[in-house]
Amino acid sequence: MNASTRAAAGGTNAAPAILEVNDITMRFGGVVAVNSLSMRIPEGSVTGLIGPNGAGKTTAFNVISGFYTPQEGEILFCGKRVNGLPPHRICKAGMARTFQNIRLFGHETALENVMIGCHVRRKSQWWMPILGLPAARREEADIRERARVLIHRLGLDAYADEKASSLPYGAQRRLEIARALATRPSFLLLDEPAAGMNPQESSELMHFIRHIRDEFDLTILLIEHDMKVVMGVCQYIWVLEYGECIAEGLPDEIRNNPRVIEAYLGEDMLQHA
Repeated sequence: MNASTRAAAGGTNAAPAILEVNDITMRFGGVVAVNSLSMRIPEGSVTGLIGPNGAGKTTAFNVISGFYTPQEGEILFCGKRVNGLPPHRICKAGMARTFQNIRLFGHETALENVMIGCHVRRKSQWWMPILGLPAARREEADIRERARVLIHRLGLDAYADEKASSLPYGAQRRLEIARALATRPSFLLLDEPAAGMNPQESSELMHFIRHIRDEFDLTILLIEHDMKVVMGVCQYIWVLEYGECIAEGLPDEIRNNPRVIEAYLGEDMLQHA
């Protein structure tokens, strides 16, 4: 495969990069969860981050999105250093994420959950709606309308006024993505979006990921254990083991990489990917 094809697929030579992770190290006491990790994520790509349990994938997500501050290294988002910034500022800069364990506001409706995501872009101060100021009321009405549009675009109309905790599992996953999209991101991190899904739902998820990437003009980085999803939707893949990158490449390269097969995939898993 030539360099131009690799670049188009999301490899390290592709440009421009929306995210650059440079030699990031994250320690917890004497445990090194992420060790000198470097990645380059091209704008507009769907990139996978895979590895066995305990490899450091979610820790890497937490570092990138500001939940952890790394002891070493640098993270550049849209060319600006973001490590050390709190999560809400990184979110406002254009980065949103979902979580391995769904984190919805269970007692709020699906619509209200999406409205909460919209509030990241709210211009009025928190006290203005309390006083009933006209500008604050207009903005709240605009937020409600934007949330309804997102609910519709993600096929959740039937659940708009239902409590989030009462939604089917797949709808909860989609709602969490809708709430993330409500922050108007340019970069979306998905942490195991296929977890708990059956094969039919996983197949639909692949189409859904491509759809939101194109419709919302996103770059997507995802952690996933379902190899059918990874190989089916990702243009480029990074592989972690014990906090270190042991391989990177196009899906076919990862599928046939002996070290990746030994460390994670296994012949049986590959036969079904």
